[in-house]
Amino acid sequence: MQSTLLLIYPFLKIGHVIFMVFWLAGLFMLPRQCIYMLDHAPGSEGEAKWASRTGKLRTIILTPSMIIVWVLGLSMAIAGDHFSGGGWLHAKLTLVLVMTGFHGWLVGQTKKMARGERPLTEARLRMIGELPGLLLVLIVALVYLKPF
Repeated sequence: MQSTLLLIYPFLKIGHVIFMVFWLAGLFMLPRQCIYMLDHAPGSEGEAKWASRTGKLRTIILTPSMIIVWVLGLSMAIAGDHFSGGGWLHAKLTLVLVMTGFHGWLVGQTKKMARGERPLTEARLRMIGELPGLLLVLIVALVYLKPF
């Protein structure tokens, strides 16, 4: 199996990067959509439209992209025997686990908002919207620099 994965490694890498971009784009967009939802009263038509939009973003882009990123990333790690290499991969996986946890937490918050709850303020949504960017910088640095 590992030899087959090695043959398709460049395609795994291409897919991994493409779906990572989709996942990150969704993680950047979701807090912004929640901010727009805050402008509408719970139960209003405007809130329903934004709840529908956040739901579509989650189910069409965010969650499928996250799953594909994990599958392709783990396939590359197995094919390239990266688990036995330096600690950079373990650090990267830790950060990707943090991003996955953030994804799950944010999905939960958007579902609460769709039910009319307002668990997050606009200021907090703006702040948490920056977390994927910070994680992206750290993850990309680990991948390209492999500092340990």
